[in-house]
Amino acid sequence: MAASRMPKIGCAGWSIPSRYAAHFGPGDSALARYATRFEVAEINSSFYRPHQRTTYARWAATVPSGFRFSVKLPRTISHDSGLVGVGPLLDRFLDEVGGLGRTLGALLLQLPPSLALDTRRAGSFFRALRRRTPVPVVCEPRHASWFSAPAEALLQRHAISRAAVDPARVAAAALPGGAQGWHYWRWHGSPRMYYSDYPDAALADLAAQAMHQPGQAQAPWVIFDNTAHGFAIANALRLKEIAAHA
Repeated sequence: MAASRMPKIGCAGWSIPSRYAAHFGPGDSALARYATRFEVAEINSSFYRPHQRTTYARWAATVPSGFRFSVKLPRTISHDSGLVGVGPLLDRFLDEVGGLGRTLGALLLQLPPSLALDTRRAGSFFRALRRRTPVPVVCEPRHASWFSAPAEALLQRHAISRAAVDPARVAAAALPGGAQGWHYWRWHGSPRMYYSDYPDAALADLAAQAMHQPGQAQAPWVIFDNTAHGFAIANALRLKEIAAHA
């Protein structure tokens, strides 16, 4: 059996529904309160619009020194440009997120479902990204062609992890892939994405997967994105309990 590693658990965003407020410590902002219980958070708003470097710096100053953020790359890079000719966009984005300093823990690249694997195009992009930053990168591809031996080889060559997701469009998407050493789970809500609550049985299975996945040199991340009805917070809190007693 693989060595057990306690996952770092958090949510996409840090909004705390009022019904769960009592589970968190005091703070001057939602992020400060969120950080009393969680070690990681995913910033998704960067996908839709840029944030100033000073905004990222303010977030970094709000959290404890051990807290880490993952930041989603803008849609202008992943969707609108299809990873092509994005050098200036990458430079701008990386300058902005540089405001996070040491709290920048990962970059998240979510690809559109229509973007099939093109090893030349993707390889060129990954090289450009890797020339610019050593920050861990996790990719969430959604076209079936990315779950193949050539895709795995490409991701491993550029030290890019592949996220394990739920719901999974293809069976292989449920398990992490790509570069070994660090794994990242993104659970969006199932059966209804963004809305559904996860039962304890599913969370127990997730805890077992995350804690015992082979090839982990660093603590895995688990991010809940089922935020529409606030279940992400509840599921993240419950997963912490389950993992602590596993």
